[in-house]
Amino acid sequence: MAKPALKIYLAAPRGFCAGVDRAIQIVEKVLLKYGAPVFVRHEIVHNRHVVQSLEARGAVFVDELDQVAPGRPVVFSAHGVPKSVFELAHSQHLFYIDATCPLVSKVHIEAQRHHGAGYEIVLIGHAGHPEVIGTMGQLPSGAVSLLETVADAYAYQPRDAARLAYITQTTLSVDDTAEIIAVLRQRFPGLAAPPREDICYATSNRQAAVKAIAMKCEAMLVLGAPNSSNSMRLVEVAARAGCPLALLVQNAAELDFARFEGVRVLGVTAGASAPEILVRQVLDAFALRFETEIEEVAVTHEDIEFKLPRILID
Repeated sequence: MAKPALKIYLAAPRGFCAGVDRAIQIVEKVLLKYGAPVFVRHEIVHNRHVVQSLEARGAVFVDELDQVAPGRPVVFSAHGVPKSVFELAHSQHLFYIDATCPLVSKVHIEAQRHHGAGYEIVLIGHAGHPEVIGTMGQLPSGAVSLLETVADAYAYQPRDAARLAYITQTTLSVDDTAEIIAVLRQRFPGLAAPPREDICYATSNRQAAVKAIAMKCEAMLVLGAPNSSNSMRLVEVAARAGCPLALLVQNAAELDFARFEGVRVLGVTAGASAPEILVRQVLDAFALRFETEIEEVAVTHEDIEFKLPRILID
């Protein structure tokens, strides 16, 4: 029996960004230089495949620093950590390597500069996300107010509207964030903005790539983790851009092919913390059941690289 035809549009850019690639390299190089075990505070990036592959090589993922074995190195995740974590590491005489994405560190520096200049700060982001916890933790308690929605932006009341600045999480929906900023600017014309937008290039590019194919697709698959902000935003962007069915899966094993009965045009992308091998496994799984034709649609080319910490450069 002939397999049904399936056109697959493969979004590009997709998958690993420079910050994720750097963080993974840091753990790999620490393992090579200092041997196992190497401790990592929280998931280095939000992807179980990545975490499990590093565990197999000797990485040990922990929730807090009191779980780190004496004398062993600990790596801080790409999402960034509050200043209190650095202070605790110093007080416990731990050897740590910071894998915070440089674009997240940029937001931390902006927050510190605004605070030092006497500005009240609003952070646009998602409550409970590690990046938000890390960014708010750069400053004293109460110095940063978190806004998640347009409704929050309308309700917010600053102490001094003339001394107000905003920063954002790096992995937000570009469109949602623009709406929140527009409300803030309408209410507070003197609002201070970042020199360059805080939503990172990788988040913006992956969302643009999804928008470029969403209207052509009857279904869209996003490879990523449920706790990955940038991956979840890709699902939302696909749905808003006109794709009737947008789904998040972590790997090919999670595919429910009953959902794709009658689908003849499929879009595939991956969040910034999802490795390309997961995309290839999904494409292979569809090729077993469909006569697939794959077309990659690229909206831009990425060639950004971030330097590793000096201590790891041979």
